[in-house]
Amino acid sequence: MDMTGSQILPVAQQVAWDALNDADMLKTSIPGCDELVRTSDTEFSAVVNAALGPVKARFKAKLTLSDVDAPNAYTIRFDGQGGVAGFGKGEAKVTLSPEGLLTRLDYSAKASVGGKLAQIGSRLVDSAAKKLAEEFFAKFTAELAARNPGADGASSAELEETPAPQGVEPDKSSSWWRRLVA
Repeated sequence: MDMTGSQILPVAQQVAWDALNDADMLKTSIPGCDELVRTSDTEFSAVVNAALGPVKARFKAKLTLSDVDAPNAYTIRFDGQGGVAGFGKGEAKVTLSPEGLLTRLDYSAKASVGGKLAQIGSRLVDSAAKKLAEEFFAKFTAELAARNPGADGASSAELEETPAPQGVEPDKSSSWWRRLVA
């Protein structure tokens, strides 16, 4: 499974970077995450409940950061075991870049599944992965805005002067978007 995407985050790049490295922030944002603990500067352990079609499982995962270029990019490798449901493993390359007073996050991910998860079909797995990514970014962006009101330091007038990023559709229900178009 391959997946790519972009998101506009309502904070400055350093704030976005810090959030992407904060275990509590990530735990809040990952759908079904019961536990996320930073075990070293470059590793996390996680427990996530997930359902892909008819297969439901509690995954124990290890996440490892590599190619770290703070506050611009990293690669996150993951390896999760879900018992009889199977496993999932892969990696995602995450890149941050400034977009005026906001931050653009680009990602590309490759993953594979095995066991019962592999038997449900790639179309269902791909659809579920896309839905989980959308849920993650919706929660992550909302939590960023809630934890950092005005962190970008932008007034409505300044936001109006910020050019719209090409190819990225912001979450128009967010408070920072409403400030932009107000």
